[in-house]
Amino acid sequence: MNPRTYLIAPSILSANFARLGDEIEAVIAAGADLIHFDVMDIYYVPILSIGPLVLESLRRSGIKHTMDVHLMVKPVDRLIGDFLKAGADIISVHPESTEHLHRTLCSIREGGGRAGLVFNPATPIAVLEEAIHLVDLVLVMSVNPGFGGQSFIVESLRKVEQARSIIDRSGRDIRLEIDGGIKASNIASAAKAGADTFVAGSAIYGARDYGAAIRELRQALASA
Repeated sequence: MNPRTYLIAPSILSANFARLGDEIEAVIAAGADLIHFDVMDIYYVPILSIGPLVLESLRRSGIKHTMDVHLMVKPVDRLIGDFLKAGADIISVHPESTEHLHRTLCSIREGGGRAGLVFNPATPIAVLEEAIHLVDLVLVMSVNPGFGGQSFIVESLRKVEQARSIIDRSGRDIRLEIDGGIKASNIASAAKAGADTFVAGSAIYGARDYGAAIRELRQALASA
């Protein structure tokens, strides 16, 4: 039996923004473990999404669930303090988004957050070896970042395997997350490659029954 605890993280990028707070509460009630909060700037990625004021508003409304903030912005450092103040629990950054990755990761952790490092499909995993002592989460993108609803890039599983090997050798307690095109038909493959945290947007928010969608993902994981 796989000893890892699997976590499901719905991406609010696919939620109904007109009632975002209700959408977050609904997926948590349906069995999700944490919320994936996608931030895009139209520079690092092609579209603009949301900023720290949205997260702050959600916190003020009483939402206390773990917020896994993925910053697809460049430069990234200016926003880290704002998101920590707004209530981010985890902040993940891309190595391409900062000139000084060590400093950026340290600033997240010194600010009280957990630090994540994100790898795009074509980003070499080697930098993880240099930063492993500073990260609490590794996120492997199985699509190119910037849009929801994209198809899963199968070759990303190799990167998950590489990341798992580095994490295991480090002996540190680090979550390995995968994001992009995750659904019931491929989530077990991602788990077998070494992922333990799964971002799913349209697979959950695009379903009529959030609970049924999450149960289907967990049933698929049971075979991993």
